[in-house]
Amino acid sequence: MKTVPLKTVPWSTERVVRTFVEYYEDRGHRRITGSTLLPPSGDPVLFTTSGMHPLIPYLEGRPHPLGRRLVNVQRCLRTTDLEEVGDPTHLTVFEMLGTWSLGDYGGPQSLDWGYGLLTEGFGVDPGLLHATAFGGDDRTGPDTASVELWQERGVPVELTIEDNWWPSGPTGPCGPDSEIFVWTGEGPPQSTPTRDDRWVEVWNHVMMRHRRLADGSLVPLTQRNVDTGLGLERLASLLQGRTSVFECDVFEPWRQLVPGRWPLDEPSLRLVCDHLRSAVVVIGDGVRPAAGGRGYVLRRLVRRVLTVLWRDDPSRGLGDLPDELIRHTLDRFRQDTDPGEVRRVLLDEERRFRRLLERGRQVLARPRFHGPLDEEDFRYLHDTHGLPRDLVLSLRSTD
Repeated sequence: MKTVPLKTVPWSTERVVRTFVEYYEDRGHRRITGSTLLPPSGDPVLFTTSGMHPLIPYLEGRPHPLGRRLVNVQRCLRTTDLEEVGDPTHLTVFEMLGTWSLGDYGGPQSLDWGYGLLTEGFGVDPGLLHATAFGGDDRTGPDTASVELWQERGVPVELTIEDNWWPSGPTGPCGPDSEIFVWTGEGPPQSTPTRDDRWVEVWNHVMMRHRRLADGSLVPLTQRNVDTGLGLERLASLLQGRTSVFECDVFEPWRQLVPGRWPLDEPSLRLVCDHLRSAVVVIGDGVRPAAGGRGYVLRRLVRRVLTVLWRDDPSRGLGDLPDELIRHTLDRFRQDTDPGEVRRVLLDEERRFRRLLERGRQVLARPRFHGPLDEEDFRYLHDTHGLPRDLVLSLRSTD
């Protein structure tokens, strides 16, 4: 991800948030308080993955106490991006800037305001923008209204099908979306977002008009909504002229302190900073390591960090994690958890993982497991000895 030429000076993340919220407040939106990472009771997802999850009842027609135009900042966690963490744009825990029209204005108005905020509010050169929109399928037609809006603004638009249909889950509210991309390559923009990854997505506007049923069919929602989401760290890194989200200001303390404790190559440094920061936020929201569910996501984050740290030096430990980074992260996400409790949870999980590794090495040293492992072996190791597949594979690769 390259730097983006701007008309304005660099932006702090706090200034980005303030500008975003005030822009929409000036257009009749009321700010709502973001929730924790834990979704409402009954939501099938383990963690809040976007700002719309706490708002599903209102997207389905229940009146919101603050009205039909809303704006907020929501912390999110996406396990689907774990394998991509370390590239210039993906984080496990991040903050999402969001706006909603609950049966009020439509998609073209939302896109027009988004275009105005990016180009006039944040100073992004309009010539560096590209959009995508839904091209239609056998269930619903193309999103011609979004295409016409982008054509009027002089922004090139690419039509896709799967890439521009947004579901809230296997069932529930869904609809076509239009995504806004910023060019981060050197020289003038080239190609299109689906063909060149130098186009970085910054903002998704979903025209949430349908409900998907268990059989896959679509029925109209009682009201036509617009749900938008913009990744704060991703936008801030672009506005600050950084080459990755890990270089924006929210990661500055991590990049200053972690290399002094644990010398790491750049991909490993990014993973360690992301996963530890995410683990602190998850613990701050009340989750503890466990064998399943949310606790297993936390356990996996911590163990991925330890695997990286111990790869070069088994004496490394989470006891070396600076207190400043725990406090900085809790403060950033407005959590009142005791930093000492966060450290205790991390160190307990580290001790548990060391014991598991030692037991795993002893079990895998048995003659039965000297050759290739089949599915029955993996099931036995997991069910009898508590050794997950990824841990077994990691131990085998280091032997």
